[in-house]
Amino acid sequence: MPSETILLLGVNHKNTPLEVREKLALSGGYEDPLEALGRVDGLREYYLLSTCNRVEVLVSASAGAEVERALAGFLFGDALTPEQYEKYLYCYRNEEAIHHLFMVAASLDSMIVGESQILGQLKEAYRWSSKLKCTGPILNKLLHKSFSVAKRVRSETQIGSSAVSISYAAIELARKIFGSLENKRVLLIGAGEMAELAAEHLVGNGAKDVVVANRTLENALDLAKRFNGRAVGLDELLEQLEQVDIIVSSTGAPGVILHKEDVKPLMRNRRNKPLFFIDIAVPRDLDPALNDLDNVYLYDIDDLNNVVELNKAERDKEAIKASRIVDEEALKFKDWLAGLAITPTLAALREKGDLIVRAELERTLPRLDGLSARDRENVERMAGAIVSKLLHDPMLFLKSESCKDQSDMKVDIFRSVFGLEKKQ
Repeated sequence: MPSETILLLGVNHKNTPLEVREKLALSGGYEDPLEALGRVDGLREYYLLSTCNRVEVLVSASAGAEVERALAGFLFGDALTPEQYEKYLYCYRNEEAIHHLFMVAASLDSMIVGESQILGQLKEAYRWSSKLKCTGPILNKLLHKSFSVAKRVRSETQIGSSAVSISYAAIELARKIFGSLENKRVLLIGAGEMAELAAEHLVGNGAKDVVVANRTLENALDLAKRFNGRAVGLDELLEQLEQVDIIVSSTGAPGVILHKEDVKPLMRNRRNKPLFFIDIAVPRDLDPALNDLDNVYLYDIDDLNNVVELNKAERDKEAIKASRIVDEEALKFKDWLAGLAITPTLAALREKGDLIVRAELERTLPRLDGLSARDRENVERMAGAIVSKLLHDPMLFLKSESCKDQSDMKVDIFRSVFGLEKKQ
C-alpha cells in the first residue's frame, strides 16, 4: 500500500434517518462542495457522492486522525455536532474502503439490492470529480475498477433480473402472458399514483394508446396528457375493454366495479384475445371470478406482492454470488496498490545497479589495451548481466506475497539494505 491512505467516510440509509440525510444531501450540484472539500488539508485526491440514500467522501490522503476529523466536519458542517453524528458516521480505511465502494457500485449496499440507479449516480459523481481535476492515478483507477466490478456482477449473476416493485412485477407478469408488450393498448381505471407508475413502466416497455377512465374527468385528462393518451368517463368502461389488452385498476371505490358477467360477453367480440387485469386497489375493484373466464388473467395486490417477495428471495441468493465477486476484485485491487508501493523502489534499485555498472566500466575499460569493439561490447554485456542476476532475487523478494501486508516496512528495510534514499 502506498504511503497515503484511502479513506471513505459517509452516512447511508442503513444507519442514518432521512431527517439527517436530507441535511447533508447536495442541493446545488457537485461543483461548490468539491471546491470546499479540496480545501481540507492532507488530501491528494478526492471524490464526493450524494444520493437520496447516501452521502460519502472518498479520498487519498496522508494518514491521520486530523484528516478524518476534517472530513467528518466537511460532511456534517453545522448540521450536527461530533457527539450527535458519531453514531451515524462510518469510516473505512484502505481495503475496507475499497470493498465498500465495490459493494455500493454493485448495488449490494442499496436499499433495494440489485437496483441499477446507483451505478449511474456513481458515474455522474465521478464525471464531476474528474472534470474539476479532483482525482488522480489512485482514485481514477479505483473508481473505474468499481464500474467494471458492477458490470461483472450484472453479467455473472441474475441480481437485477427479477422485479422487486409492485409496478414492475405487473410488467413481468404481463410479459409472461403477451411475450412482448410492443404496441399493447393500456386502460387505466382510476388516476391514482400506483396506476400512473404501472403505466410508466408499461409505456417504457413498448405499450401504446393509454386510455384513462376516471370518475373525475379533469384528473383523467391530466394523467392521459402525460402519456399522450385519451380520457374517458367510467360509463364508457365496457366499450373500452373491447379495444385494450392491459387494464390497471386503482380506484377508491368501496366495492367491485367490474364483474365477470360484464366481461364475459365482451370476450366473444374480442375473439378471445387475452385480457390482462391488474387490480391494485384496496378494496378490490375487480371481481375475482374474472379469472374463471378463458383468456382472462387477473392479478390483485396480494398476487403482485407474492411475486415481489419471491423475487427478493431470488435476489438475496444472487447477492451471495455477487459478494464473492466483490471480495475477489477487492483483493485484486489491493495487490495492484501493493505493486504501486514498491514500483519506485524497484526502479531506484535498477537505476543504482546501472550506475555502478557504468562507473566501473568507465574506470576499467581504459586500462585494458588491445580490446576490439566486439570485446568491449562483450565485457559491457557481462557486467550488466552480473548486476541483473545479483538483483533478481532481491527484486523477487520485494514482490513476494509473504510481505504484502507490511509493504511500507518492507520497502524501508529494503532501501536501507541497498543504500537507496528514503522514500518521501
